[in-house]
Amino acid sequence: MSVIAHHLVWTVYGTWLGNDPRGSGSQSVYMPALAELGTVHHGRKRVQPPRSTVREFYAEATPRLQFPIVRFELHQFDTIAESFAETIKRHGYTCYACAIMPDHVHLVIRKHRDHGEAMIEHFQHESRLRFSSEFALPDGHPVWTKGGWDKFLDSPDAVRRRIRYVEGNPEKEGLPRQRWPFVVAYDGWPYHKKLNRKR
Repeated sequence: MSVIAHHLVWTVYGTWLGNDPRGSGSQSVYMPALAELGTVHHGRKRVQPPRSTVREFYAEATPRLQFPIVRFELHQFDTIAESFAETIKRHGYTCYACAIMPDHVHLVIRKHRDHGEAMIEHFQHESRLRFSSEFALPDGHPVWTKGGWDKFLDSPDAVRRRIRYVEGNPEKEGLPRQRWPFVVAYDGWPYHKKLNRKR
């Protein structure tokens, strides 16, 4: 498979734990107090539990966490976005879509010398420093769940579908549509030059 872009997703600290009843991207749970609440299912479960089960799980899990859960509010989205813009500029990334949600983020990033895992690490590190400083979080608060998901996109059609999905995410949750200055229109890369020559 020839990867031309990445759909990167990661969550805010404490909002999607390793043994979440919906399944997760984790292989294990490191805190014994959390491990007591259930086993890890790697990957999203095909049959999803009812919302009441998820709520009950987090009602028990939240008091056991080392740090308070942070859910981004609308006025905090700009802080995250400004940090993302700096990361994109610093590392030379090309971003085709971004959705900042209260408990997770989506980014569609063109293929780069950095692997998806490294991109996530850069975005998390730099935004954590900025967010923690601006909103005075407790020392050591991670802000994000470490790591995330990297979905490989191997065709222009796959990239366009994922862009539409990411762009539609906020409105599905009743949030305003998001437009960020660091997001550029997808031009069919890496086949755009061939298309232009045919015109």
